[in-house]
Amino acid sequence: MDLFATNQNRRTFLGQAGLGLCSAALTSLLGSSAGAASGAPSFVPHHRPRAKRVIFLCMAGGPSHLETFDYKPQLDALDGQAMPESFTKGQPIAQLQGKELKVQGHLTKFRRYGQSGQLISDYLPHTAKLADDIAVIRSMVTEQINHDPAHTFMNTGTVISGRPSMGSWVNYGLGSETEELPGFVVLTSVGGRNPQPIASRQWSAGFLPSKYQGVEFNSAGDPVHYVRNPVGVSPAQQAALVNTISQLDRKRNGLVQNPEIDTRISAYEMAFRMQTSVPGLMDISDEPQSVLDLYGAKPGDGSYASNCLLARRLAERGVRFIHLYHRGWDHHGDLQKYMDICCGLTDRSTWALLTDLKERGLLEDTLVIWGGEFGRTPMFQGKGGPGRDHHIKGFSMWMAGGGVKGGISHGATDELGYNAVDDVVHVRDLHATMLHLMGLDHEAFTFPFQGLDFRLTGVEKAKVVKELLL
Repeated sequence: MDLFATNQNRRTFLGQAGLGLCSAALTSLLGSSAGAASGAPSFVPHHRPRAKRVIFLCMAGGPSHLETFDYKPQLDALDGQAMPESFTKGQPIAQLQGKELKVQGHLTKFRRYGQSGQLISDYLPHTAKLADDIAVIRSMVTEQINHDPAHTFMNTGTVISGRPSMGSWVNYGLGSETEELPGFVVLTSVGGRNPQPIASRQWSAGFLPSKYQGVEFNSAGDPVHYVRNPVGVSPAQQAALVNTISQLDRKRNGLVQNPEIDTRISAYEMAFRMQTSVPGLMDISDEPQSVLDLYGAKPGDGSYASNCLLARRLAERGVRFIHLYHRGWDHHGDLQKYMDICCGLTDRSTWALLTDLKERGLLEDTLVIWGGEFGRTPMFQGKGGPGRDHHIKGFSMWMAGGGVKGGISHGATDELGYNAVDDVVHVRDLHATMLHLMGLDHEAFTFPFQGLDFRLTGVEKAKVVKELLL
């Protein structure tokens, strides 16, 4: 075949496709085709949803429940004494395994707040103002005692790598309300002791179509790498290129029927729309100074405060699942120092986020969840100032908004805060409750893979915690 003729035919095809479809591309990419890119709903809700979206505030590293929400007078009474063996014998402990175990009393005071009389520590003076808005779960349990597998378990309901994260499940099931942004967005911040890394597989789509995976936005600098056009490339030229590539991909997919090609098409189209939508979204300098002051946010600083403000902006724009990680809660030593730092960086902004959502009428249908991958031991750890080791048998989290009953405490640990003993809530129960509030039955919400119908809550028995619901 004549090489010149072949090249000419290829150039003619691409040129005609680009020029002839440019206008259609702009209309399509900014309009009706967006549903495919952002992820159309895969399930009709099984019942009336109370929440439209989730904001998950992950205190990565494992905040101490014994310095936040779980007051135990007996812990102070036994401070410095040997930990009773009846609590710890045969139990998994991270770094304290095989060492002499002594009781560590509370390192702060607790007070009652609100009409509900919720017990909240002095480390959280701003969260204390939310006492009547939050449901504190004091009986959480999980199954993994080290950070990365514990995050994997919290995010996916299993320690097996490669399973979909909860944000991907929600995005897959309900799709996104926005045509301009991903349905699942991740933001991270750092501050405190020993900030553990958070791997991007924590927001992976696993075996779900990859268009449902989380997209990490940078809190400082360009929000997404390469989101801006190269110098000299206009939006019309970019639209023509994206449309041509999409047409070629669709032609190929007509032959091979590969869902990942659909995902590739969606990714190109979403990236094109994000070039317009994301820079404006991430520039919080257009917020009134009063709002910046409310959160304690400064444009471009990459802080948890700015991420909380961005979470509100993402919620307003229809993002389905917003996951914030604040890395720095791994307090094996110098607990007082680092609780001051971590709470100083997060407490006010968390309160501001809920206050802002409430004032804008968004909290009613936004489910907010706060907590870490596990808690901390009642036993002393540390060579300098006292600290606490990882703990999975009992810890605290809270939920608010989106159909959650505010001003309540659910469950309890034993007298030393070691074992969850009353109304125990497993991580899978948390997932089941979250899905229920989103209108999804966790037992019926499945995805076929390798001959099995998989679900976020797995095959183990999980329950919706109805006591938390309005």
